[in-house]
Amino acid sequence: MEVEFEVRGHVAYITLNRPDAANALNAEVARQLDNAALRCDENQDVRAALLTGAGKMFCGGGDLKAFAAQPPQELPSYLKLVTLHFHQAIHRFARMRAPLVVVVNGNAGGGGMSLALAGDIVLAAESARFTMAYTRVGLTPDGSSTYTLPRLIGLRRAAELMLTNRTLTAREAEQMGLITRAVPDTELRQQAEALVQELAQGATRAFGGVKRLLYSSATATLAEQMGLETEWIAEMARMRDAREGITAFLAKKAPKFTGE
Repeated sequence: MEVEFEVRGHVAYITLNRPDAANALNAEVARQLDNAALRCDENQDVRAALLTGAGKMFCGGGDLKAFAAQPPQELPSYLKLVTLHFHQAIHRFARMRAPLVVVVNGNAGGGGMSLALAGDIVLAAESARFTMAYTRVGLTPDGSSTYTLPRLIGLRRAAELMLTNRTLTAREAEQMGLITRAVPDTELRQQAEALVQELAQGATRAFGGVKRLLYSSATATLAEQMGLETEWIAEMARMRDAREGITAFLAKKAPKFTGE
């Protein structure tokens, strides 16, 4: 499999598994990533997800060798197929209840950078580098980056990164707000594992509500957003985890959430 998927202890582990090809995205990788996202979304046992790359790179972006192998008249259709699955995967990750932790274990370029930015929480090795890279080969960005990047760092900075393809260190990406945290390489997996295990024990439905509310805030008016907040908090009050959380807090005990 070019995208490995495994569930252990309420955590879905997703690994881009083409280390000899920089974990680059072609039609098959995009399809398998979409399938992994669907399995995360549909598996009620999954309460957190971790996405990373095998080998020394996270993801080098689109598979340019696969692009070049297409007859010129068929390349547009091929790219539509790639983005169909790639975008469905990102959309599923955004809408699913389980939070997605992206672990950037190495360089992330083009679609790889777009995929990294799509995480709910993003940890990166200090040695990792980030670059948009699309216009370097005459293409425009995909993978939701034209949506996420301006919202994370502002339109002016997003335009610079997309037009100049400037390479950022993990520390620079952290300072700009592109990622959550840059971590020493030797501590990356340990910190990521501790984080997903903590999230997997949390209030999963409330996490899902947080994600939906944050995404809706990009387009809703203040009144609309507060209306959604009212609906969500009332809905969460029907859940077992809310009752557990309130009771545990008043009893000064740690809550035992079940994700229900």
